[in-house]
Amino acid sequence: MRIRATVAAVSGALALSALAVPAAQADVHASGGDANYRASVAKVLGGKSAFVTSPVDDGVPYELNVSFSNLKVAKSITVGATGHVVVPVTYTLTHGTEVNIKAADFMSGPVLYEGSDIESIDTVGSLMGENPATCTATSTTAANCKANIDIYPAEGDLTVFDAGKVWTAGAVAIALNGQDLAGDSIDPSKIGIKEQGGLGTTTVRRLAKLTVNASPEPVKKGRTITVTGRLTRANWDGANYTGYGNQAVKLQFRKNGTNTYTTVKTIRTAANGDLKTTVTANVDGFFRYVAATTSTTSDAYAAPDFIDVQ
Repeated sequence: MRIRATVAAVSGALALSALAVPAAQADVHASGGDANYRASVAKVLGGKSAFVTSPVDDGVPYELNVSFSNLKVAKSITVGATGHVVVPVTYTLTHGTEVNIKAADFMSGPVLYEGSDIESIDTVGSLMGENPATCTATSTTAANCKANIDIYPAEGDLTVFDAGKVWTAGAVAIALNGQDLAGDSIDPSKIGIKEQGGLGTTTVRRLAKLTVNASPEPVKKGRTITVTGRLTRANWDGANYTGYGNQAVKLQFRKNGTNTYTTVKTIRTAANGDLKTTVTANVDGFFRYVAATTSTTSDAYAAPDFIDVQ
């Protein structure tokens, strides 16, 4: 889920204020999700307005004695136009003995953000999970954590301008220490926060799709076959798929009874993504189009189309 937060520095520490969570973030999806986790992260990490209905005691959050390492996330993430993409993340959390990671109000989780600084998420946005990480202690001061980044492209989590950009991986930990963010009064100085960026990188690519149709079928040996198709890719701004023009696409053929495709020729898509070429019918087999990965878009393989040569 995408989150935009303003992180303010006060005397070298993070200021605590409320952030109105957009509906797409506050809702709990059918797949499950802890709205309290997302809302708490949004509130603690920033926002421009103070708690509206409750007075806030003086003080600022302290830096939590936590660090993160060994974060692992996919090098590239492919996202379609709709649906729910789950990106697994693992990392190691190291903490001081005074930090109780088993506390009910201790939260940690990974985040993907654009830019060079994790605190730049107020301007560039970030992607995070619906639920906090599950952390298993490996010693009195360390734990192995696993969590997901949840992406809903049709709900505004991504725009087409995000495709191909480098996203940096980081992690966050929050210890509320008994402070109720929804209560009448809180003491921010009792809340611990730690953000750490620069733990890895990934890219997000638009999912591409290819179709193919060889005709006529059946066809007599030696006659001409026309092979058409279309290359499209996810449009995150419209929750649909649009043509991907001027792209090199290979036409491949596999003889019936074999397992290997060979490239017949390479052609380019029209402006609307359409493909059309001709070949000579020789033997029964399968035609398919194949498009390579680009910086912004995934590779694509058309489902093979059988041609009966008589």
